[in-house]
Amino acid sequence: MFARLNHDIDCILSRDPAAKSRWEVLTCYPGLHALVLHRLAHWAWRRQWFWVGRFVSNISRFLTGIEIHPGAQIAAGVFIDHGMGVVIGETAVVGEGCTIYQGVTLGGTSLHKGAKRHPTLGKNVVVGAGAQVLGGYDVGDNAKIGSNAVVTKPLPAGATAVGNPARIIEQAADAQREAAASRMGFSAYGVTQSDDPLSLAIRGLIDHAASQEHQIALLWQALEKANATDGMLPPDAAKTEHFEAEKLNKLIDE
Repeated sequence: MFARLNHDIDCILSRDPAAKSRWEVLTCYPGLHALVLHRLAHWAWRRQWFWVGRFVSNISRFLTGIEIHPGAQIAAGVFIDHGMGVVIGETAVVGEGCTIYQGVTLGGTSLHKGAKRHPTLGKNVVVGAGAQVLGGYDVGDNAKIGSNAVVTKPLPAGATAVGNPARIIEQAADAQREAAASRMGFSAYGVTQSDDPLSLAIRGLIDHAASQEHQIALLWQALEKANATDGMLPPDAAKTEHFEAEKLNKLIDE
């Protein structure tokens, strides 16, 4: 028991630069308190002392603001940072080394008793503030879920998902568009620029304009080759492409 507690404290000290001492972590971190009380509640739940498990869970929620169902399975080394408003459902599984920020919901989308209704997080998954992971899906090892993202389908290992509904931002098309890869990455507290609706709309217009210019250039070239213009080709006809879509996309990212 004490070895597990020491391991939890070490994990918090290694991941939270605000943590100054072991005593501070032990006495002032509600995420740690919630995990300790959950182990007691889960111990009772596994022995079918359901009321006892729920009662301990309810006390934990009152003291910490973190609601963990006693049936949830949480591995060692999990860090719930800040923690207020975190909800973890009955059939959820949280893998070793995961980090969960405030306001996160590991919830269900089904009302069928006995079914796997809540997600399974692999090892070292990071779930940003306010994110919702809904349904009995798997989130692969080392995946990252951005703040306020809503995940309703499985995520592969190592993926970074942002937005509502969540999308994976490491896909090839996004990687080519986002020149500044470091700024496109995961932020636990903020929403990435890739998720900004205005930026997405402008990018769509840029891509559409670039596509139209390409089509017009091809059309003029085809007419010229077919001698179908009979000297009617305007002097300013754009027979080559000049639209710098990539440059404009970079400006949006600045």
